[in-house]
Amino acid sequence: MKAWYPKNGRVILHVDMNSFYASVEIVDHPELKGKPLAIAGNPDERKGIIVTSSYEARSKGVKTTMSLWEAKKRCPDLIVKRPNFPRYREVSSQLFRILEDYTPYVEPVSIDEAFMDITDSYDIGSPIEIAEAVQQHVANDLQLPCSIGIAPNKFLAKMASDMKKPNGITILRKRDVASKLWPLPIDEMYGIGIKTAEKLRRYEINTIEDLVETDTMMLKSMLGVNGEKLKTRALGEDPRPVDPERASSFKSIGTSKTFPQDIADYDALSAQLHQLAESVTKRLRRKSALGNTIQLTIRYNDRKTITRRTKINQYIENATDIYFYSERLLEDHWNGTPVRLLGITVQNTVKKDDMTYQMNLFEYMKGLD
Repeated sequence: MKAWYPKNGRVILHVDMNSFYASVEIVDHPELKGKPLAIAGNPDERKGIIVTSSYEARSKGVKTTMSLWEAKKRCPDLIVKRPNFPRYREVSSQLFRILEDYTPYVEPVSIDEAFMDITDSYDIGSPIEIAEAVQQHVANDLQLPCSIGIAPNKFLAKMASDMKKPNGITILRKRDVASKLWPLPIDEMYGIGIKTAEKLRRYEINTIEDLVETDTMMLKSMLGVNGEKLKTRALGEDPRPVDPERASSFKSIGTSKTFPQDIADYDALSAQLHQLAESVTKRLRRKSALGNTIQLTIRYNDRKTITRRTKINQYIENATDIYFYSERLLEDHWNGTPVRLLGITVQNTVKKDDMTYQMNLFEYMKGLD
């Protein structure tokens, strides 16, 4: 598969969840499927603002940031729900764990999107095969749609993921920038907000091609150093690496698995826990991390989900220890109902480098015994 990868460049994916909040609500409430749904900050007040909406609602003119009053005017049968941010964060964490199955280089951009550098993942498959596998994995485990852009850098990958929604996969090469990117309206360029777009239009810069053809010094006079940066991006150049550490420092590392068939046998569940513990250990070692709290997630076949945790008096990373504490939680808290999903998360994680002194002291004290 190495032939599908550049000798000197990178292969970057941008994974963007489609209508994330609304899609999560539809998974949790299947009766909403196929109906116009909007998530609004305060659905009890006419002045509430639309946070996101399903594609059925969008087809009737409902848009993000639109007032609830205007949205209902355009779509009288609109169903409106309050956002459930704890639930969205939970699903977001599950998403990022899935992505880390394919590469350790995952950079979350927001709650529902991330960059992946798969340059060294050629043993898994070609870039398009990996994108298809990620998309299917997310669909199988989370029942959620996502669009994926494939490109040689972050900017082009982000632009590519917006080109086919929902559930699209788009490849954007540097040689295609002039034909696929430049004709787009200036406000569709990643990195250009409403106010910047308005300022550019005052100078007759209406498309990305107009931006490319504008003198660099003029752009700098209008937008400062950002003007030159935007032009460089519009030319298809973006040297920024995918940086997993750029996101806020991690506090937990885990994984979960949705079973193709519900499991009601304890030994079978225990075997699944063992596999999950192995997976978590691999992720901890990729990040050179340790943790001192184990959380077990159990989702039953009626979608009821419970989480139980135990704090340990030492930091651990190996699969044997993680399995031991997870299995104790399973034994104490499983009610015998068939299980749809199991998950293990190691919490209160820290970098090994930050633990050097404590670990050396622990080993020293052991030697005195």
